[in-house]
Amino acid sequence: MTTAQTKQKILLVEDDINFGIILRDYLMLNDFEVVLARNGMEGFEKFKKDKFDLIILDVMMPYKDGFTLAKEIRFRDQKVPLIFLTAKTLKEDMLKGYQIGADDYINKPFDSEVLIYKIKALLNRAVKEEEHEKKEVYDFKIGDFTFDAKLRNLKYKDEEAIKLSPKESKLLQMLASYKNDLMPREKALKEIWQDDNYFTSRSMDVYIAKLRKLLKKDPSVKIVNIHGAGFRLLDPSEQSVENIENNKETI
Repeated sequence: MTTAQTKQKILLVEDDINFGIILRDYLMLNDFEVVLARNGMEGFEKFKKDKFDLIILDVMMPYKDGFTLAKEIRFRDQKVPLIFLTAKTLKEDMLKGYQIGADDYINKPFDSEVLIYKIKALLNRAVKEEEHEKKEVYDFKIGDFTFDAKLRNLKYKDEEAIKLSPKESKLLQMLASYKNDLMPREKALKEIWQDDNYFTSRSMDVYIAKLRKLLKKDPSVKIVNIHGAGFRLLDPSEQSVENIENNKETI
């Protein structure tokens, strides 16, 4: 059984006192630690004083609405999962919530079991992302290049290092982490551009072209387009002969 020390903590900001207490108690019955705030101002004060694993915000609140509070939270913390609760079903409000950085948007009334599943899914995703960041590699050897993803420096042999833009660096880091294997296009778009549509896809193609130009000093290193799937960063120095022959067919 989960102990109080390991319970995941939720900040619930809800101005309807009765509904807030009922939802808080329900979440606590499902083994979460819950801090309840009655309005946006109180919610922000509680957020600043503690560490939360997930935040649930009502949209319509006195003193400070949920959208304003979400913006203030996102300014301080880009990663904590946010769920909006609202009695309104306007598409414009939903889009505004997602643009601010909401992870989910739930209309009242809602199925309480569905809310629990959504909370658990977001928390599991946050844990996996944190584990991935801990394992993240920043230093790479790519042919005759050395690449420091943390400093965004790409260096060819003994030449002076080139400073990459944040997107160039993140894209090359992801390609290098998949070296000689397929880097899925969709994964790169969602992690770097936060969206997978025609325009972001064309933007990524432009950045791929920039990286190819930077890497051409070592003719053995290539970024190969795997049509409809993604890209491969080929470094023959780390490939088997069989893999090299297979990759030639995809160029």
